[in-house]
Order: sequence, then structure tokens, then C-alpha cells
Amino acid sequence: MRWQGREGSDNVEDRRGAGGGGGGGRGGGLLGIIVLLVGAYYGVDLSGIVGGVPQIGGSAPVAREQPAQRSAQEQELTQISKVVLRETEKVWSDYFHRHGAHYRMPKMVLYDDRTHTACGTGNASAGPFYCPADQKLYIDLSFYNTMKHELGAEGDAAFAYVLAHEVGHHVQTVLGTIEKVHRAQQRVGKREANALSVRLELQADCYAGLWAHYAQKDGLFEAGDIEEAYNAAEAVGDDRLQQRAQGYTVPHTYTHGTSAQRKQWFQRGLHTGDIEQCDTFK
Repeated sequence: MRWQGREGSDNVEDRRGAGGGGGGGRGGGLLGIIVLLVGAYYGVDLSGIVGGVPQIGGSAPVAREQPAQRSAQEQELTQISKVVLRETEKVWSDYFHRHGAHYRMPKMVLYDDRTHTACGTGNASAGPFYCPADQKLYIDLSFYNTMKHELGAEGDAAFAYVLAHEVGHHVQTVLGTIEKVHRAQQRVGKREANALSVRLELQADCYAGLWAHYAQKDGLFEAGDIEEAYNAAEAVGDDRLQQRAQGYTVPHTYTHGTSAQRKQWFQRGLHTGDIEQCDTFK
């Protein structure tokens, strides 16, 4: 991606080195990603649905002075994350403005290992996530290495897709979609609730594609970047992750969609640039 020299977002909260809970271990590999997709074991609703997760008492830890040295990779990922977040801010602010509304921008929290959120304790082993209760997206940058080494999804455009997907959950929060889905899930059984979660996740993929549509026009992407994003979308499909982790799939437990579905809906947003084409609930 042509991210160098581009404006980065100021809506970033850096908790790295703040001792946000300790213990969880960085990365976490494929098992952690499976946990993200089938259960949110760590007290955070990682699919972007509130789902009855309790509020945390007290405030988030205050960030201490950051270590003097961070790896060159982590410094680069920090800047890429800020640039991608800023690019999403521009796209979604423009969309809401054209529809006579104001876009409330989310905060992006950078953290190590574990951190407190309004949805519970976030753990890096479960990957990036969005908390609707505080309208923040959380990421431990070591997830980049998990994508590369565990999921086979390498590249800055693949990483950008992940961030844009989480921002898509924020757009769903602002539009009231997540609240509606949460209420609907409370009225149905587990299978039906999972199916609603899949639709929510695929819509976030479509929103990520919509962002990519305009980012591509703005010259952010280079040759091969879209293929990287496609690869990332396919890499985190429920079927592929379950097959790799346990040797078989259980479709009724899917919460994010298959590899083919995730790529399909990302493509739809990318090709159309039209939010009306992202209605996965029809």
C-alpha cells in the first residue's frame, strides 16, 4: 500500500506498556482465532454483538511512558494502523455527511496482551475486536504475525482489511444494526443466533470492501493489494479455520461465515461502493 506520507488518525489510544491485565500471552495462534469465532471465551463479545457482556467497574489503565525502543515492524504497523483508520474516517464521514448525518469516529486502542474494555477483558490471543459499549476497536499489533504465520494472510493490505472490518462494526453500531441484531438474538435459539451473527459479520466485510472501493480510487492500493485483502477475507472463514484446527467443520456453529462468503461480500462492497448493496439480512 502507498501509506507512507499519508495523514494518520488522532483517534488512537496507546496502552502498550500500561500493564493492562498481564498474563494472556501475545498472539495465541490458530486456537485463539477459533475461540474468537466460536465463543468469545475471554469476556468480550468479539463478534461485535453486545450479547449480555457486563460492564467493567473502574476506568481503563492509564498508559505509562512507552518503551524507548520498539521493533521496526511494530513502528511501521503503528503508522499503517493510524493511516488506515484515518482513511476510514474520511470515507465514512463523507458518507454520513451526504446523508445529512454526523459520523461519530471510533477510537482505536493499541495494547499488549490484555486490556480492560467496556465489554470485559480483551485478550490478544483472540485477535482484534470491536466493543460496541465504548465504541472502540482494540488490537495487539502482534496479530500481524499471527496472520502471516498461522493464517497465511500476509501483507499490509491484508492487515488493512482486518482494521476496516472492525470499523465496519462501528458503522453498524452508529446505524443501530448491532442493537437490532442483539434484540433479535435474544428471541431465538443458538443456531438462529449464530446465523444472525454470520449476517452481521458479512455485512462488516461488505463495509470493509466499500471502504476499499474509495481507498482504491484515492490511490492507496498498489498492484497485488486487493489480492492480499481477498486472501485475508478467505483466511478467516469459519470453515477454513475449523478444518485447520480440528479436521472437520460444524456449519451450525459458524458465526462469521465461510471463506467464500467473506470474500464474496468484501468483493461486493469493493465493486459497488454502495452501502445499499451490503444488506446481508435480506
